Amino acid sequence: MGLVLHHYFRSSSSWRVRWALAHKAVAYESRAVDLLAGLQRDEAYVRDKSPMGLVPCLEVDGRPLTESVAIIEWLEETTPSPRLLPLDPWARARVRQLVELVNAGTQPLQNLSVNRHVSSDPDAQKAWARHWIDRGLTALERELAIAEGEGLGGRHAIGDAITAADLFIAPQLYNARRFEVDLARFPRLLAVEAAALATDAAKQSHPDRFAPVSVRS
Repeated sequence: MGLVLHHYFRSSSSWRVRWALAHKAVAYESRAVDLLAGLQRDEAYVRDKSPMGLVPCLEVDGRPLTESVAIIEWLEETTPSPRLLPLDPWARARVRQLVELVNAGTQPLQNLSVNRHVSSDPDAQKAWARHWIDRGLTALERELAIAEGEGLGGRHAIGDAITAADLFIAPQLYNARRFEVDLARFPRLLAVEAAALATDAAKQSHPDRFAPVSVRS
């Protein structure tokens, strides 16, 4: 099976998928799509890879699959070990809930296209993004407390094993720092992030490893 991942190093959606691929030790070819240069809006990319003009896109034997949740769930079904979704139905539902709080309720409101639509003023863009990120992180922190009360606490977001929830939370915190969000009020999220980033898969998929040379220097 041939896999090609079209992604951007600093895109949190892209990082989630890189992380899932690394977690499951699935080999793939990496192809960078420079969002700042607008390559995601290239006519051929939109036509053949991503009709929404977004990253990531995972080509599977030439067939394009977009949306990080769909890609990760496909990986979970085709490469079930090591798991990213718990076997217990309630724990699995909690993981999916945390995933969607980031995927649907937080990250889309602070992405590049939304920020540019809201305002051409960088300060206004940052203020907009901070508002929605802070709102999302506040909800996530509370949901982690609820999960702990249900006996689902542990080293990671849900329990003591990495799940898809960790792959969404850590990149969102990475984004939060870029927009200068005060993270001191989110101790549970910071603990989850620290545990997740200590894993080999996190290090293999981290934006720093995929940044262009001009950004690294």
